[in-house]
Amino acid sequence: MSRRAPRVQDRPGYMLHATAWRETSLIVQTFSREHGCVAMVAKGAKRPYSVLRPVLSAFQPLLLSWTGNGEVKTLTRAEIAGIRPLTGTALMSAWYMNELLLRLLPREDAHPLLFDAYDTALQQLSGGTRAAGALRRFEWTLLRETGYGVDEAPPDFDDPAIEPALRRDLRERLAEILAGRPLSTRRVLLDLQRI
Repeated sequence: MSRRAPRVQDRPGYMLHATAWRETSLIVQTFSREHGCVAMVAKGAKRPYSVLRPVLSAFQPLLLSWTGNGEVKTLTRAEIAGIRPLTGTALMSAWYMNELLLRLLPREDAHPLLFDAYDTALQQLSGGTRAAGALRRFEWTLLRETGYGVDEAPPDFDDPAIEPALRRDLRERLAEILAGRPLSTRRVLLDLQRI
């Protein structure tokens, strides 16, 4: 008796990262509201006329459908569910958030509040909101949702007077969790500051 692979249809999500796989496919790391981080193979996504090729973009809200029992699922459909235009520092901030999600979240562990915080941060970054408040709110939620947070009430993330101390505290916590493995986005930003 064979067990059918579960099918997941039209779930809100984001593509966090993609790597080439074989001749025409990609392995995409996604972040779904209801399923957490899910690795998927996007078959034929590198072909010039693939319907997936123009859709699979980082930081853009998607509706994702997939199937599979294993660690890597098969992406069956992806549709654009909005546009988040990002440039400059907003784009680097978004890469930073993606790297944190990829490093700190276990596979297929749903975190709806964290997904909402990520989505809100991308909306704020694409809308021209000061990156600091959006990032501190996201980092705070990430630490809290993964069990590394504090038990006190959230601060006013948009208060510029407390932002430097809050940033330092959150970055120290993240550095401790990452145990000496600095984030690539942080290294890139530091290198750019030297130019």
